[in-house]
Amino acid sequence: MSMPTITRDFTVAVFVVHAGHVILHRHPKLGLWLPPGGHIEPNELPDEAALREVREETGLAIVLHEERGLPVDYPDQARQLIRPAGIQLESISPGHEHIDLVYFATLRDHTADAPLPELFEGMMWVAQANLSTHELLDEVRAWCDRALGQPDADSIASTSTR
Repeated sequence: MSMPTITRDFTVAVFVVHAGHVILHRHPKLGLWLPPGGHIEPNELPDEAALREVREETGLAIVLHEERGLPVDYPDQARQLIRPAGIQLESISPGHEHIDLVYFATLRDHTADAPLPELFEGMMWVAQANLSTHELLDEVRAWCDRALGQPDADSIASTSTR
C-alpha cells in the first residue's frame, strides 16, 4: 500500500511589533487571525520573502531581527541569512503542508516612541492586552507574546537584509 503524496511549500510568517502592538489580520480563506506572510517564491531567499510579504500586505518597510549563523559575511564566501525565530510544519489541507519560517521584525526608520503607522486595509495593530479579544490559535498567541517580548527597533542592532 503506497503512502499518500504530501506536497509542501516553504512560507514565511512575520510578527511585526511596534510600541507594544503586533500586526495581525483575519486570513480571508482560513478565517484565522495571523501575522503577515506567505509563500517563498522560486529563487527568493527567505529573508527577501519576509520583507516582500510585509511590504505587500501592510505597506511597511521592516527590519528583521534575530541572529545570523555567523555575525559577518566573508568576501566571496557563503552569505549569512537571518536565522528565523522558529520553523514549524503546518497542515493546510489533506495532503498539503507549509514549512513556515517565523520571523520577528520592527519598523524601519521609526523610533520606539513614534505613533503606530497606517496599515493597508484588513491589517491591524493589536496591543498585547487585546490579543484575548481576537480568535487566535494557541501557537499564534504564543508567537505574539514572544515577539512582543522583543526589544523595539531603536534598541536592537540593525540586522536588515541587503
